[in-house]
Amino acid sequence: MNSFKINPKKSIQIIQTERSRSPSFKILKMSSVLEKDKQYVWHPFTQMKTAGEPLDIVKAKGSYLYDRDGKSYLDCNSSWWVNVHGHCHSHITKKIMEQIKQIDHVIFAGATHEQAVKLAERVVKLLPENFQKVFFSDNGSTAVEVALKMVFQYWHNLDQSKTKILALEGAYHGDTFGAMSVGQRGYFNKPFESFFFNVDFLEFPTPEKEKSSLKKAEELFQTGNFAAVIVEPLIQGSAGMVLYSHLWLDAFVKLAKKYNVKVIFDEVMTAWGRTGKYFAMNYCQEIPDIVCLSKGLTGGVLPLGLTVATDEIYNAFLAEDKAKALLHGHSFTGNSIACAAANASLDLFEIGYTWKRIERIGAKHLTFKNQIQEHKKIKEVRVLGTILAIEIQIGEESSYFAKIREDAYHFFLEKGMLIRPLGNIVFINPPYSIKDEELDLVYIALTEFINKIY
Repeated sequence: MNSFKINPKKSIQIIQTERSRSPSFKILKMSSVLEKDKQYVWHPFTQMKTAGEPLDIVKAKGSYLYDRDGKSYLDCNSSWWVNVHGHCHSHITKKIMEQIKQIDHVIFAGATHEQAVKLAERVVKLLPENFQKVFFSDNGSTAVEVALKMVFQYWHNLDQSKTKILALEGAYHGDTFGAMSVGQRGYFNKPFESFFFNVDFLEFPTPEKEKSSLKKAEELFQTGNFAAVIVEPLIQGSAGMVLYSHLWLDAFVKLAKKYNVKVIFDEVMTAWGRTGKYFAMNYCQEIPDIVCLSKGLTGGVLPLGLTVATDEIYNAFLAEDKAKALLHGHSFTGNSIACAAANASLDLFEIGYTWKRIERIGAKHLTFKNQIQEHKKIKEVRVLGTILAIEIQIGEESSYFAKIREDAYHFFLEKGMLIRPLGNIVFINPPYSIKDEELDLVYIALTEFINKIY
């Protein structure tokens, strides 16, 4: 293995400089936040009986989170993959404050507002030209839920009986019941599986399974029963940041279209530069019928989901019969403040330095991959855009519940880095504001952790 050489003193100075810029916490009284948290709060994806105390975060700025004791943490996973430009970005904050003085929220049935219209137009113009209509919701799960309802009702409105969905093994599309139904069974969802609608799953297209998976897909499509397919394009996030070929995806989408099966791309995680391009679909020749967007949409500041469809999908809901409308909505659909944040985030993507940062992070990931991938304790290193994932050898099947997950989490906390591994897959997908020296410090910590593995 090539040695990974970085000047750790220089990297540590960066962290110390950031800490020196943080506000003084000594003037704050000892907080009862953690005691009250334990008394009143139920945290997500957490076994509350065995979990340790959560971090008491009092400030977020740039690539850092600060706890009440003044300790800083590099937000290496962008706070659940949402924060793209860095925390509390001045431009996004400014636009939110301007908007809240104009409209806080307005019902989005029978009313509209400039921020939503502006956002819809901008997103449509960023996507391939077949996308025309934007439906607003609240988060990634609901964006997927809306997409599923769209395709089921599309066929219903056309008086065609197509009721099946095809998804990929290992998929994760959210935690509402429709989204869970099209996701990997077991793990998070076992208590609810008896309530799911039936879904067919295609084997994940590793290089050795690409041909067989396409053959199986065609056999299923020939039944004429499939309303749609849904995929996370190019990379499955919660499955462990596992990659597959854009060429296979093109072949799969082309096959679906041959049999008149609608295609949904779940780009909740993959959009907004994460894969190195605006959208993962930008790597493909074949284009889906519906795309789901969220996470980095608002810069990671406020919850917002979009389900964007073609005119072909949209037109099937136009009728004198009101029952053929898409009878779906949320109280905070099209929230003006969230839309203002999203428009501000898009402003930042139009500035050249954002894409230079994305390119820089991706290039550094690839350099580190080349230096570390032959390590005997590493099964595989995967890089796509700003995402770096290291699958660690644990002598058993990769698992979300692998013990090494907790070991890694606490190891990196001690180093001043917040990372939430997916079992034995340790990954980083940082805010684009992260500096080279800070990335170097992360690489040093990753190397040290791998070297110390039992």
